[in-house]
Amino acid sequence: MDAFYASVELLRYPELRGLPVVIAGRDEHAPVMQMNGTRHFYRLCEYIGRGVITTATYEARALGIFSAMGVMKAAQLAPDAVLLPVDFARYRHYSRLFKAAVASVASHIEDSGIDEIYIDLTALPEDTLSLAKRIKQAVWNATGLTCSIGITPNKLLAKICSDLEKPNGLTILDTDAIPARIWPLSVRKINGIGPKTTQKLTSLGINTIAELAQAELEFLRVHFGQSYSHWLYEAARGIDHRPVITHADPKSISRETTFDRDLHPRRDRARLTEAFTALCIQVADDLAHKGYVGRTVSIKLRFEDFQTITRDFSLTDYTADSGVIRQAAGECLRRVALKKKIRLLGVKASTLQTRHEEGIYRQCTLPLLF
Repeated sequence: MDAFYASVELLRYPELRGLPVVIAGRDEHAPVMQMNGTRHFYRLCEYIGRGVITTATYEARALGIFSAMGVMKAAQLAPDAVLLPVDFARYRHYSRLFKAAVASVASHIEDSGIDEIYIDLTALPEDTLSLAKRIKQAVWNATGLTCSIGITPNKLLAKICSDLEKPNGLTILDTDAIPARIWPLSVRKINGIGPKTTQKLTSLGINTIAELAQAELEFLRVHFGQSYSHWLYEAARGIDHRPVITHADPKSISRETTFDRDLHPRRDRARLTEAFTALCIQVADDLAHKGYVGRTVSIKLRFEDFQTITRDFSLTDYTADSGVIRQAAGECLRRVALKKKIRLLGVKASTLQTRHEEGIYRQCTLPLLF
């Protein structure tokens, strides 16, 4: 999906079309209806804190604003860009709509996140171009949103090609076109090559996929080890044997939040308690929505000095009850020495089963104590 969160917001606020818009704010940055019937939108220059950009419209991206960038840095680049709060419930709703629309045309689908899927078109008799156009139209009819499609022999190439002609793009590529279309691209375009690997490849004189494809396997093995070097060698040549997996049980379900300022364990106890309980409720809601129950509850804390720790607690019964999760998370917390300010807080449920396999739900009422 094209700039998914931002595009969903533009459905709600069509007057912002064509403007640089970033999704990053908190609820207090929601637009305010004025007496004259127009909306007041917050601007990046009005933001105070250390949040990060979730996504941005293409107009904002043209100004150098990208996902995961600090909001304050983005404000320096585009102080007048419109700031909107994140609304995950709305994005999940549109995610379900677009996936159902695609499934009405081609049902062999692998879910790859809230705004992305892989589709196996092998068994469908329709020609590729008309099939892609039909998928695009189905998504538009269901959501009013555009998507970009890459149709290739495998998932690795499809991921790359879906980004080549955004927004509303359509790229069809076979293996013969790899040297012309794929090799000139930066190695960073390969999903699975992150910033650290990109930096290391650059230090070795490898910047493009073509240069990676020219590297000897033994040379890569010296620098990247047996397994990863083999993957790099094949990825540069567009080789990917992974199937489209239509169903995969999640290993865990988690939620976390980064605070706009470091919170003191005692002085900010009320706010930490509220956030901690809210995360437990969100994890329980996610479990219920996806039809799972969990038996292991974990917490994650990142302190002001960026030290990150985790703690786990195993229940005797599977559950999706927020109170039980909150109690288990509290047990984890009691094993942490809270002597430093807290930057990030997270809660996770793992050791999952589908709901029809679960044991007994346990209910409990807890005081809201951090």
